[in-house]
Amino acid sequence: MNSSARRHRICTALLVVGSVGFSGQCASATVEHWNPPGIASELYESHAAFDPLEHELLFVRSTKDFSGWRILQSKCTAQGWSAPVDAPFAGPGLEADPYFTPDGRSVYFISTRATGSMHGKDLDIWRVDRNSQGAWGQPVRLPEPLNSSEAEWFPHPASDGWLYFGSNRAGGYGGNDIWRARKVGDRWEVENLGAAINTAGDEYEPLPSPDGATLIVATANGLHKSKRINGSWSPRARLGAEINVNGTELGALYSPSGHSLMFARDTGEAASGEFFIWRIEGREQWPAPCGALRKD
Repeated sequence: MNSSARRHRICTALLVVGSVGFSGQCASATVEHWNPPGIASELYESHAAFDPLEHELLFVRSTKDFSGWRILQSKCTAQGWSAPVDAPFAGPGLEADPYFTPDGRSVYFISTRATGSMHGKDLDIWRVDRNSQGAWGQPVRLPEPLNSSEAEWFPHPASDGWLYFGSNRAGGYGGNDIWRARKVGDRWEVENLGAAINTAGDEYEPLPSPDGATLIVATANGLHKSKRINGSWSPRARLGAEINVNGTELGALYSPSGHSLMFARDTGEAASGEFFIWRIEGREQWPAPCGALRKD
């Protein structure tokens, strides 16, 4: 796939409201390669997070074999995206999966900074907050039982009040599962999302939509989708062939409107991990352009 936008007509799995499954209906989809200078490289880029308060982007850059994860920051300037540098709250070890809260005041991410190790088992969920002047404070490791002695992945707060995340902790359906947690009084309660979402295989990353109506799940075999029906998540269904080209798709991010979805894919080429955008509805201009098109 080249960097030019390509329009496609594909049949994707669409949820039939009120049923327990999905119905294959033909839908219009547009998938574009997003590879702006300054962001795209020969290394592996993934897990984008756009700052809703500043013209900035956080993302993960790793080696070509998707190891050694670090969170980088780039600023949208009049000359385009700036050369990426370490995030202002960077720590030792592995760090990945940044996610801004809608108000831009906090970022959730995963890190091994407590030990400084390069082992995924030590990844925990952390949060860092901005002060009233916009400066980032010190990251805080969230407590047990939200964190565990095993790896946690991809924390995302949702409009239903839960914090969704992946983990390979005990008590699941197999390998890594999707879980959610919420604070009740002075303690956290944690629950598994159940058999509609989790299998004996690996489910790593949950992404609730801005309106809370859908859930994107990154698995060992690409991206899947579930829909909330009567307060419960429907059985997941794998997205179509234009989205899941080779099953390496991960790191999904909805636009604020929910009309677009960015994700990363290992292209298997010299560029390694690359960003793509699925235009779910319409042709919204997201992410906002930099350079000559930028309007301050």
